[in-house]
Amino acid sequence: MGPLALMAKQAGMNVCGSDLNEGAIYDELIAAGIGVEIGEQDGEFLKAQLDKGVDWFVYTSALPETHAELLMAREAGIKCTKRDDFTAFLVEKLGLKMVAVAGTHGKTTTTAMIVWAALELGLPVSYIVGTTLGFATSGAYKPGDKYFVYEADEYDRNFLKYHPWLAVIPAVSYDHPDIYPTREDYEAAFLQFEAQSEKVIKDTGGADEFRLAGEVRRHDAALALEAIMEMVPEVSREKIVEILNRFPGVGRRFEKIADGVYTDYAHHPEEITATMDVVKDEKRLHGYKGVVVVYQPHQNTRQHEVRDEYKNAFDGVDKIYWLPTYLTRENPYLPVLTPKELIEGLANKEVAEVADTDKDLVVNLRRYLDEGYLVILMTAGPADGWLRENFSKEN
Repeated sequence: MGPLALMAKQAGMNVCGSDLNEGAIYDELIAAGIGVEIGEQDGEFLKAQLDKGVDWFVYTSALPETHAELLMAREAGIKCTKRDDFTAFLVEKLGLKMVAVAGTHGKTTTTAMIVWAALELGLPVSYIVGTTLGFATSGAYKPGDKYFVYEADEYDRNFLKYHPWLAVIPAVSYDHPDIYPTREDYEAAFLQFEAQSEKVIKDTGGADEFRLAGEVRRHDAALALEAIMEMVPEVSREKIVEILNRFPGVGRRFEKIADGVYTDYAHHPEEITATMDVVKDEKRLHGYKGVVVVYQPHQNTRQHEVRDEYKNAFDGVDKIYWLPTYLTRENPYLPVLTPKELIEGLANKEVAEVADTDKDLVVNLRRYLDEGYLVILMTAGPADGWLRENFSKEN
């Protein structure tokens, strides 16, 4: 939502918004002159904006239908849609060619790599990426842009709102059982997405030419290469590879926040397994004594679907601190799986224990760091903020 607000602001629209907490790009929003209200969302913020004139209320899929601001917007007769409708509107209004990156895993890194290469080549490109970027803001638009690079989320089927000029698909497995009851339903949505795209890039192969930082999958780089070649076929392959090999990475993807301390967005067994490969390389290259993982699962609905897939996901870990599941968009009829229940499915369950983001965990992690261990948090939830507050270099 934040990067979308940035793009709308830069396209000349008056933008404001509210959230319960400051997000990762809060500072970017403020710097762009976007009014942001943080705190209880009881409708008062929106009410104060009505006299100024509000044409469109854009809201996240996380909002319940009973949300106070959504109810007030509807009562006031304001057009109300989720982000996909507004994004599609912007693409058409601004006359942009959409390069949409969609997939179960790898879409954030692939999107960011395409943006990185496009900016390095000076292409007329606007974009939205669902994370922080060290080399640019998370969303941008400028007059005269030709392309729009977009991380297209499959949640709530919102990516089916688009008809991209180019679709890039890093990997499709299965996720979001609350939206897609079966794997077949999930795969059918991606087939529909492909069918309504003008061009599609999937498995490219030939990734051996890349020499990238360990956290970047060469498969993602190969997809980014092919996407850029579609956008500017006159630029040599070698030139694009050279640029991609300088890719600085993205926030929350094996991000180092202090000596020995990393944070990663992995919250699905497949992502965890891939991240563990990177962790093992890092341990070997820098001589860490061992690996300690703090894991915060995301969505109880997802845990019911993937609980059996955790078995070998943490292979090679010396200690696991398993946090309670971060609950969002839940099915109220499903019992909440406890950390203890999820740990039972691990092949190495003897190294895991139930934990919480409290002082005890801080003390335990500092002890492991003092002994020369690598500590990594894997989460799509608020534990990332807790880790930064307690372990980042600034703190």
